Amino acid sequence: MITMARIVATPFFLWLLLAAGDSVAMRWGAAAFFVIAIATDALDGYLARSRGLITDLGKLLDPIADKALTGAALVGLAILVELPWWIVALVLVREIGVTIHRLMIAGDVVVAAAWMGKLKTVAQSVAITLALTPLAHLDGATGTIFTWLNIITMTVAVLLTLASGIDYIIAYVRGRGTAARNA
Repeated sequence: MITMARIVATPFFLWLLLAAGDSVAMRWGAAAFFVIAIATDALDGYLARSRGLITDLGKLLDPIADKALTGAALVGLAILVELPWWIVALVLVREIGVTIHRLMIAGDVVVAAAWMGKLKTVAQSVAITLALTPLAHLDGATGTIFTWLNIITMTVAVLLTLASGIDYIIAYVRGRGTAARNA
């Protein structure tokens, strides 16, 4: 239910972000909405594991919900000309590619989420949250500091996105090799 709520909430989040215009309150609202929605992923996972409620449907929908929310945030920031489209494309190609590949091979080889993928998710969440806040739009030194903070955190998130994608491919190839040897 929590995963479904995240999927349903994604268009509302995107509307809130794009409709904000010059409204600082709405921009803070969009940032807060994103933080709450992304935090429900951890809550959802905890509840599913602690209560033994892990389902195949949940395994399918959870990454889709995550990618929809982060993808909507990145696309929204690019539409607002606050994030270059090439960054959005790079991140989305990796995210969608790995998600589709996981679904395609689920019956053959299980590639567990690695620590780098989890670190990537945290870095993306922090970078997107900072980019969503209106702090970089402040005048003077404070705005400049937050602009640089946004650039640094987004750079780290993009680098971890690429590195975790490479790590995923290596883990898949190794897992496939091990499965072939054990067959």
